[in-house]
Order: sequence, then structure tokens, then C-alpha cells
Amino acid sequence: MPERRSAGKRPTRPSLRRRLLTFLLVPVLGVLVLDAVIGYFVALAYSNHIHDNDLSDQALTLSEMIDNDALAGELTEQARFLLEYDPDGRNYYTVVSDRHGRIIGNAKLEGPGEAVGIDESPKLYDTVLGRRPLRAAVMRMANRHEAGDTLTITVAENLRDRHTRAREILFLTLPMQALLIAAVLLLVWFGVSHGLRVLEPLTARLGRREHDLGPIGEEDVPVEILPLTRTIDDLFARMRNMLGLQERFIADAAHQLRTPLAGIQLHVERYGTVTDDAQRAEAMAHVRRLAARAARTSAQLLALTRTQSPDLPDHDGMAVIDLSQVVPEAVAMRVHQAIALGVDLGYEGIQRPALVRGDALQVQEVIDNLIDNAFHYAGRDHSVTVSVEDAIADIVLAVEDDGPGVPDAFLAQLGERFFRVPGGDEDGTGLGLAIVESIAERHAARVEFTRGEAGGLRVEIRFPAQPSGQAGESP
Repeated sequence: MPERRSAGKRPTRPSLRRRLLTFLLVPVLGVLVLDAVIGYFVALAYSNHIHDNDLSDQALTLSEMIDNDALAGELTEQARFLLEYDPDGRNYYTVVSDRHGRIIGNAKLEGPGEAVGIDESPKLYDTVLGRRPLRAAVMRMANRHEAGDTLTITVAENLRDRHTRAREILFLTLPMQALLIAAVLLLVWFGVSHGLRVLEPLTARLGRREHDLGPIGEEDVPVEILPLTRTIDDLFARMRNMLGLQERFIADAAHQLRTPLAGIQLHVERYGTVTDDAQRAEAMAHVRRLAARAARTSAQLLALTRTQSPDLPDHDGMAVIDLSQVVPEAVAMRVHQAIALGVDLGYEGIQRPALVRGDALQVQEVIDNLIDNAFHYAGRDHSVTVSVEDAIADIVLAVEDDGPGVPDAFLAQLGERFFRVPGGDEDGTGLGLAIVESIAERHAARVEFTRGEAGGLRVEIRFPAQPSGQAGESP
């Protein structure tokens, strides 16, 4: 059975404040623990240093006592008390003669394992008595009460007092360090909470917006937030473009479809009022013509809007294609229509690859619109020639007809939305060449309208040529 979620329980949202505090406070707490560990070992090293000095002093003291009084195998009670006294345990000592062996002592202590010079400073080393670790100081001196004899004096103590002193030092310093860390934590908490208030003016400014998709701006934006606001500005720009395309499409559709739809309504009403079959047939013919015009206008409006969509790849994001292959295939698909319309459709190409960076489907749409335009305005018993030419730095795709052409005064206006040459056929939408212009712009190509050799219209699209050997490659 699917697991049920408790009512009202929502997943925890990510928090910038919580994330900052986590990344700051957790390391600070880790530093506190590390500081306590380091502090303990520093205190232990200091305690060892003090105790080692005391241990050396005890060995020197015992050597002076021996030097002043000959030993008869025992120390006085006061001397023994001073040597053995330890509030946390007991200390150990031994005096060994090279001739007589151990003279005095309360434990059998092992030597340091290396030679000790006579009358040198006490040598410190670690040793063990049973299983108890000890710290010892050893020195050698000449027995002034017996010529030719040498005494080895060893004094040792357990390590408990050293660790006790280290802990006492740590416990003395730890509260101060804890207070310091607590102060740092409070400062971090205050700094993060107060620092995030720099976002409040930006939040308030964005909150006052309703339908404004203009740039956020950078006057009150922290440097760390700039990448986010710039990304949002880019998103707003794309949304403005999309909304602009949508509004333009709606306005264009309302403008261009109003006339054919009104005509359809008029002729439908006429069809219902007349009784003569000839008049009804004429009304129905007008309805079919106007419906076809509305359908064609809608299709071209959608095509024009699609070519302007920001979701399509730009010139640098397109693959390299070969126009010497794409164009003949597109022309071949229109041969049957040309025959039906009584138009002589032909192709002229080059014998080597014509490589450009582009989208094959959009190039085919360009060819279809140019051929449709030529068919429509050249008319029956005329010819239309599609060609691919090499112009060194450019690859030229040209469509030329031998029809009546366009007066020179109107050539510069071709490609504008809804522009139709005055006196021409009103069935045209004025969008075909605008679609060509839009696709050419996306391909970084130039469109030129000129008069052909036979007096008709010649449309040239100049694509930037690509080096050979790149066909089919993507950037």
C-alpha cells in the first residue's frame, strides 16, 4: 500500500539563513573541540616540563645529601619523607654503588639503557615498575667517602599528578574559551541575520510589481545576488519576447482574418436568401475562396511566429548542411504542382558541396515560400528557376521568375509584413517574404530583392559559406 503522508506536513524548504549558520557554526564548534584537545596536550606538556624540573632537583638534592653524609644503608626519616611524599601516590628512589650494589632505595628501578656521564646533569627517561609507567631522573657521581667508587642515583615518580595538573589547567582555560566561542556564535548569528536584510529592499521592490517584466536593475542588488537577478532579467526578456510574439500574432490574426471572415459571413447569408441556383453557386464559390484565403493566412501567421520563437537554435547552434543536396530535393517535391499550374520549374546548381550552417527544415520552408511567391505572381506559361551559386565568401540561394516583376520603387519594401505590391492580386497574404526574411536573419544570411534578367523578380539569400569537410557537424 502506498505510504500515507501525515496531514498538514510539508517538506522542509531550503533556507539560506539555516545553510549559512550551519556552514559557520558547525566549523566553529569543531574548532572549540579541537582547541580543547590541543589545550589539553599543551597543558600536559607544560606539566611535564615542571615535573621534570622537580624530578631533576630531587636527584640533585639526594646527591647533595649523599655527598654531605656517608650513607650507612639508611636515610633519615625527614629525607625519606621528602623523597617519597606524593599526595596522589608515592615516589621512588634508589642509590647503587658500583662496588657494593644498591645502598638505599624503595624500589628496583631500571636504568635508561644508555651510558650516563659522571657529575653530569640528571638525565630524564621513561621507565616501568611492574605495569606502572614512571618518569625517572638518573645521575652518576663519585663516592667521595670511598675512593674509586661511583654512585648511580635514580629518582622516579608516577604520571598521575602530571595528568591531573594538565586537566586542572584545561578546566581553568576551557570556560573562558567557551565564553569566547559563545560570543563568536552570537556574533555569527547576528551577522547572518542582519546581513540578509540587505535583500529586503530588493524583495519589497519586486513585491510592488504586478505585470512589469522590465529588468530588475542592479542599483540595490548585492554582488552575490547579481548572477541570480541577471538570470531572472534574461528570463523576463524571453517572456517579453514570447508575450510580444503572442500579442503580435493575435493582432495580426484579428487584422488579417477580419476581411475574409466577414466576407464568408456575407456570402453565407446571401446563400440563404437567394433562390437562384447560379447565385447560390457563386456565393458558395466566394465562401470557398475566402475560406482558403483565411486558412492560408492562418498557416502563414503561425509559420512566421514559429520562425521568431526564441526556443529555436541560433546560427551558431545549427549543424552544417549541404545546400547542393537540400535545395534540389526541395525543388523536386514541387515539380508536380508546377506542372499542374503550367509553370516551368527548373534547378541550376554547382558541382561541389555548398556548405552552410543552418536547419534543413527551415531552409526548405524558405524555398517553399519563394516558389509559392513565384508561382502566384509569375503565373501560367512562365518559368521559375531555383539555383545555388558559389560567391566565394557566400553561398547564394536564388529564386528567379520571368513574370511581370516588381517596380523598382517597391523592391525595398518587399519582406515587410503584410506588404503587397499595389495593383497585384488581393489573394496574397503579404507574409511569405516576411517569413523568408525572418528565417534568413536566424541563419545570419542576407536577403536581396532585384530585377531578374528576364524582367521578373529575383530573390537572393546569401548564406555565410563554411569550410569543406564539415557537413553534418554540430558545433
